[in-house]
Amino acid sequence: MGAQIREYRQRIRSVSATKKITRAMELMAASRVVRAQQAVRESSPYARAITRAVSAVATFSHEDHPLTSEKAEVKRAGVLIITSDRGLAGAYSSSVLKESERLVARLREEEGKEVVPYLLGRKAVGFYKFRQRPYAAEWTGDSEKPKFERAREIGARIVEDFLKDTENDGGIDEIHIVFTRFVTMVTQEPEVIRLLPLEVVEGTEAPEPEDVLPLYAFEPSVEEVLDALLPKYVTSRIFNCMLQSAASELAARQRAMKSATDNAEELIKKYTRLANQARQAEITQEISEIVGGASALAESK
Repeated sequence: MGAQIREYRQRIRSVSATKKITRAMELMAASRVVRAQQAVRESSPYARAITRAVSAVATFSHEDHPLTSEKAEVKRAGVLIITSDRGLAGAYSSSVLKESERLVARLREEEGKEVVPYLLGRKAVGFYKFRQRPYAAEWTGDSEKPKFERAREIGARIVEDFLKDTENDGGIDEIHIVFTRFVTMVTQEPEVIRLLPLEVVEGTEAPEPEDVLPLYAFEPSVEEVLDALLPKYVTSRIFNCMLQSAASELAARQRAMKSATDNAEELIKKYTRLANQARQAEITQEISEIVGGASALAESK
């Protein structure tokens, strides 16, 4: 009986230590997610604006630019997968990986394209290495605090591969991004967007009679304007996806750590109740033994 009580008390101490860790991680995630939300709010308008601007320039200029022109035959598709560097975030990374697997299956089986993965985050790298799958490039260490320099590095690599010849140099014909969009603290949704070639978002619908159509004058030339704008567009979209993913990761980690803390409290209550029951049983047994011994002595006299 005493050994059982010691075991329960040891479990209570162990769970209490775990509870302190999960509680601390919950508070850290809660403090960081506020800054991550602010970063998303600040970057999203710029990302939307530059996308519309580049799309409008491409539409009204009628320039045949490599980054905006659809290729006649798409053979190789790149997929940038954004996951976390650390675990303890619930199903955050697994949801992104499942969404990427659905995208890869659709590109391969339905559209007959060769898929070239680009991995951002240790969870994605570990997923591919464990299954011994090839991938083009990997980046780690920036999942919680994305850096613009990292987005610029990723964008430069993607644009470089996109501009290569597919047949001879191993280039890619299109690029998709799989990330987690931050909606609210409770809702984060895995999402797929096509980054390149640029999808036109303006000029596809007939204008209303009262609409004023924009007029564009390009200096020094349309091609040079697009050459300057498109790398900024690619970098800003990637950076915004990284910020959305970081906010989603922190929100998922906060929920997961809160759930772990609540479970730890329930376990502590359970083990405390079991320890009290074992202690009461031990006391009852000792009293019974004392009473039995006293009765035996009285009868012997």
